[in-house]
Amino acid sequence: MTDTMTPAPRPARRNRRAAGTDPEKRRQILDGAYQVFTARGFDAASMNDIAAAANVSKGTLYVYFQDKEHLFVALIERERETQKRGAFEALDQDADPVRALANFGRCLVRMINCEFAVSAHRIVIGVAERMPDIGRSFYENGPMQGTRLIARHIERMVAEGKLVPIADTGLAAVQFIDLCQSTLTRPRLFNAVRTPPDKAEIDHIVDEAMAMFLARYGVKRGA
Repeated sequence: MTDTMTPAPRPARRNRRAAGTDPEKRRQILDGAYQVFTARGFDAASMNDIAAAANVSKGTLYVYFQDKEHLFVALIERERETQKRGAFEALDQDADPVRALANFGRCLVRMINCEFAVSAHRIVIGVAERMPDIGRSFYENGPMQGTRLIARHIERMVAEGKLVPIADTGLAAVQFIDLCQSTLTRPRLFNAVRTPPDKAEIDHIVDEAMAMFLARYGVKRGA
């Protein structure tokens, strides 16, 4: 008699990841996107270009990212998180909160003026009018977070008697951040200066920023 029983299903392969969840493949795609976006900008980049640069099929690309906009946002988030860690950690590298603030300023200027950050700022500004969600996300998860972090640090400095009482620590934080970027960031964004500032330039501008900030908010000893 012929055995008509249905064959038992083959056991599933172990360690096989669900579609779109392989972190190494995701990293590979983001690395390819980094090359394309920084070289061509957002509008000129295509998913075909990114698939080729990442050495994946276009079908695989769409399994991980539904469109170019979501891919770009994911890339910005990855690069920003890597860079932010260094800037935020700078506040903890010195027990003196004044020196820690200067450390943060130097790290921030290096971060904002690196090639990818400059390209990302240009791209976001270029697409923000027709894709406001991208612009809002970029601001809220980048500059706004940095401002809040510095505002908390300033509050700590006030509590420790390093600064005079400040009614609006958020404004003071923005003032400090803007002072640190003076003469450096805007020329980079407009491509008037094509190379990042060197250490001597950064040290000079941040030292001057600290001097101005402390002239306004520092405690006047012996007054």
